[in-house]
Amino acid sequence: MTARCGDVAPTAADMGSAHATSLSKSSGALQIALLTGGDDRSYALGLALSLVARGVFVDFIGSDSVDGPELHKTPLVNFLNLRGDQRENVPFARKMLRLSAYYLRLMSYAVSARPRIFHILWNNKFELFDRTLLLLYYRSLGRKLVLTAHNVNAARRDSRDSALNRWSLRIQYRLSDHIFVHTASMKNQLQEEFGVPEGNVSVIPFGINDTAPTTGMTTIEAKQRLGLGAGEVAALFFGQIAPYKGLEFLAAALPELTRNNRGFRLIIAGKVKKGSENYWREIELRLCSDGTRERVIAKIEHIPDADVEVYFKAADVLVIPYTRIFQSGVPFLAYSFGLPVIATDVGSLREDIIEGKTGSLCRARDPGDLAGAITAYFSSEMFRRLELHRPDIRRFARERHSWEEVARTTESVYRRLIASR
Repeated sequence: MTARCGDVAPTAADMGSAHATSLSKSSGALQIALLTGGDDRSYALGLALSLVARGVFVDFIGSDSVDGPELHKTPLVNFLNLRGDQRENVPFARKMLRLSAYYLRLMSYAVSARPRIFHILWNNKFELFDRTLLLLYYRSLGRKLVLTAHNVNAARRDSRDSALNRWSLRIQYRLSDHIFVHTASMKNQLQEEFGVPEGNVSVIPFGINDTAPTTGMTTIEAKQRLGLGAGEVAALFFGQIAPYKGLEFLAAALPELTRNNRGFRLIIAGKVKKGSENYWREIELRLCSDGTRERVIAKIEHIPDADVEVYFKAADVLVIPYTRIFQSGVPFLAYSFGLPVIATDVGSLREDIIEGKTGSLCRARDPGDLAGAITAYFSSEMFRRLELHRPDIRRFARERHSWEEVARTTESVYRRLIASR
């Protein structure tokens, strides 16, 4: 039974007892706990289901926001909703009580959990505690720790790095038995800045985001739902709004784009990252002051999975004007819809975007070059024959960023760690 916020917290002995019984009957079955931090449903679900396809038993530690029917259709997944409700519009005292209960449930689970391997996809709310004392607690219980470092040092990317942050990261990386990253440059950074041995790091693809539901909705229908008129074309900015995303440079490019193409529209869909509210307000003021606000369709809130389809089908291209990043999952979401991507040449985006086949690159922090790349795209053969190119883009994503490859490498690491006992 799935635990919800407000339910009586299950004891460690009660958690997944029926599942544990089935596991005991499976000689030599590989069992792992996937600690999701209650977030990033698309990545957590993609990894869990790909591991299940290889016969791995998964204790999926999640929340209301990552729950879904896929996790309850197979006996190989034991979904434990330890985080429960994460809605933000509740009093501070309620948040703290809710979070404290979650940590207690998590630590109670760790005592009697059957899996020896704990795979951490994301930390929880208290990063300093999670990186140090919580990992020491797991290790004291004899757990092997695997970490997926989606960002080697996100604080540096967000311009809020500190000695304390780097110290806690170093502790986390040293306490982890193995670390997964998505690019060779991330692996180099772990080795050079944090002293992680080369053999403790594996580079795996960023699995394609294919969890968003898709229907028979056509491009024309999607455009109509967003209020796009006949003859109008649209570029999409999708995801959290934060300074490193470079949205201000896309806003600065908008006057030139609308002069070059009177039918051009910009779609901005995503919530403002906590702490970036002033950043978004400044962008709004700029859009109003230069007269381009009427050319923008803005949905500034979290976009539920059920609504993702309409934005990616209504758009003619995805634009990623990031200024600092190693890897992003948004291009792979676009690829799952067969949508090309125009991105700045930062991080590993050059490895993920094939010029003229899946999109194009431009200079970072350069509104003129960004406007030129978008204008060139809408004059290109790729745009004119977009419906013919979509299957090729989907095929590229499946081949380069398949969950099967991620699961194969991940399972190999698990088994190596178990054998190293």
